[in-house]
Amino acid sequence: MIYFSSDLHLGHWNIARYCNRPFKSLKEMDDKIITNINARVTEIDTLFHLGDFCFSHSSEASDAPKHPFDYYREQLRCENIIFLRGNHDKNNSVKTCIESIVIWHGGKFIKLTHRPEHAEGKYDLNFVGHVHNNWAFQQKNMGDGHITTLCNVGVDVNNFYPVTYGEIISKLTKWRKSNEKI
Repeated sequence: MIYFSSDLHLGHWNIARYCNRPFKSLKEMDDKIITNINARVTEIDTLFHLGDFCFSHSSEASDAPKHPFDYYREQLRCENIIFLRGNHDKNNSVKTCIESIVIWHGGKFIKLTHRPEHAEGKYDLNFVGHVHNNWAFQQKNMGDGHITTLCNVGVDVNNFYPVTYGEIISKLTKWRKSNEKI
């Protein structure tokens, strides 16, 4: 099975306040997100993580582990995680050179990228992160005659779980029906 997620922000308590995450502590947030991933994604599955995995040492996480990426990564049972770089992944030991990637899945080419502004109109679907709970889906006119659909795979709009292609398409179909013009 293939899963998608973004914007875990493990070790980053300010994000809970910024996004109104329903947690009482950093430990509760981290534990819930890790538990949710491990409840769905098995050792043999693949997880595409579209950026902002964890936060490194800061005043808000003064007790953060010396190597936060390793600390959090070791808690996830999935062995095949493909990390894309997010804007908070500069100093947290996520060593990936992948800014975006195009996959063939569900009979479509899908661009995966952290920032919505890096979406491309030549793909019917662009899976993105970065926007947290601002929106789940958007139709975007790329200005070149192409219209594409942006799908936010971040945990803030997915009940803090990773999601499958089928789940994304099901939610997208409902979103499209609710936004049809009469």
